[in-house]
Amino acid sequence: MTEYALYKGDELLLIGTLTELAEFKNVKRETILFYATPAYRRKTTEKALRVLKLD
Repeated sequence: MTEYALYKGDELLLIGTLTELAEFKNVKRETILFYATPAYRRKTTEKALRVLKLD
């Protein structure tokens, strides 16, 4: 099971699966995956939500 970390700026909000993060933010799983993309990072500031895949 792959886990992801959800950050807002430097603050860690939650570590969990895509489904858990999506339920926490009340969005679709695909939205959480989008938060992890380079395109999303380019379009947003450092203070935006970020998702990192944990190994």
